Amino acid sequence: MKTIFQKTHLRQLGLYSGLAVCLLFPSSCKEEFLDVDPQGKQADTVFWASEDDATKAVNAMYANLRGWNNTAFAAIALESVGSDETEKGSTASDATFFNDYDTFTVGSSDGQLGGFWSGQYQNINYANQVLDNIPAIQMSSTLKERYLAEAKFVRAYSYFRLVRAFGDVPLRLKLPADASEYNLPRTPKAEVYAAIEKDLTEAVAVLPLSYGPADLGRVTKGAAQTLHAKVSMYQQKWQQVYDLTNQVITSGRYALVKDFEQLFRLNNENSSESIFEIQNELLPNNKAASNSQYSQVQGVRGVTGGGWGFNVPTKELADAFETGDPRRDATIIFRGETTPEGDAIPAVGDNPMYNQKSYVPFNLFVSGFNEGAQQNIRVLRYAEVLLMNAEAANELGNTAQALASLELVRARARGTNTAILPKVTTTDKAALRLAIWHERQVELALEFDRYFDVIRQGRAAQVFGPKGWKAGKNEVWPIPQTELDLSAGVLTQNPGY
Repeated sequence: MKTIFQKTHLRQLGLYSGLAVCLLFPSSCKEEFLDVDPQGKQADTVFWASEDDATKAVNAMYANLRGWNNTAFAAIALESVGSDETEKGSTASDATFFNDYDTFTVGSSDGQLGGFWSGQYQNINYANQVLDNIPAIQMSSTLKERYLAEAKFVRAYSYFRLVRAFGDVPLRLKLPADASEYNLPRTPKAEVYAAIEKDLTEAVAVLPLSYGPADLGRVTKGAAQTLHAKVSMYQQKWQQVYDLTNQVITSGRYALVKDFEQLFRLNNENSSESIFEIQNELLPNNKAASNSQYSQVQGVRGVTGGGWGFNVPTKELADAFETGDPRRDATIIFRGETTPEGDAIPAVGDNPMYNQKSYVPFNLFVSGFNEGAQQNIRVLRYAEVLLMNAEAANELGNTAQALASLELVRARARGTNTAILPKVTTTDKAALRLAIWHERQVELALEFDRYFDVIRQGRAAQVFGPKGWKAGKNEVWPIPQTELDLSAGVLTQNPGY
């Protein structure tokens, strides 16, 4: 049973000053929703008064995570097509701005930059509203602390996406008290990372290991530990990565799903491997709540129930898999194939390949709704914990642990076919590092990770250089021109743009 969230319109004055009224978490298999006029608003002074208000506010924060600027074109532009594993896709003439990200010729005025920036700061503002207002509400102290911890995770997650994409960014940890606090300068990325780590450390201390069915999809302790490990990995804090991933591994909460292809299907959402997913659903009687376009924009083009065909795999990705690796066919939909779910893919069309991880069987399409609206978005999963553990162990000189964690991931992919994916046995640190990086490439392919992964590994000039990537510039994207203009000189542009 999924947890579903719904948001209504907000009033925006630079930052959101209203609060969406959202769907309540269901307590049974029957979905129940608040019937709210999307134009209706509760004044802040009335809204922040009860435990029910606090729940609605936190649910609104979760709901925004699945919005267009968080999961569709902006995310594809800044977090995917710059890599060697994807390209624009669709028809040649459609959304050609993606090509500027693929060739690193994008200018600061492109709208996807502003969309990504706005999407993250909207998440942050939702979190800050929760953190600033819920402490004064008379309610269960245990629930209050948990809600605050959930908000800290969301804020940390959004700042991590921002700092990877832009480097130094304005750090806003509370709602502005007056107009003088609206226009903040960029904060050095080291300070942003410190704030992210503080939020996650405090969240880990409060969040539970798991929830009951009514709260499925909320942030857990394991999610905060995993994100903290990933943030630490980007700073090369290897002992911290190792310790945090070991805490997740020894919690007993997670396990790899046996069938890699089925891991990404609807029946395995919020599975034993899932650490954090953005919850989506298609609700026949509630179109406004069925608003995810994550699968729609990446779906097979030209077929009913498919999608728009953007963010397609490259030949480089298809060739990266070892011979016989079943993850290749579980990751990529090829023209002319029949999917394991029985969908025949036309042999001719705009693109030779599509993202199978975002795929939803075509017979689940409901006319009038977004294709694949019911597909959850896997953000953090246990396989990455094992690979982070392997990488940290190798960097710390613990070769045996590195090989053991790496083998768990390869063994799942191998299954019972011992003729493929042999165990990695090298004890050479450099060679093992490359093996782990390769495993990240094929295991996490098309999960919006490869681009920044290669940059933090220090290999971007080598891997992306042929596409136009330049050191000293393309480690980050340009600050949106709209934000520079609105700041009246307070914000500065990244070098080279």
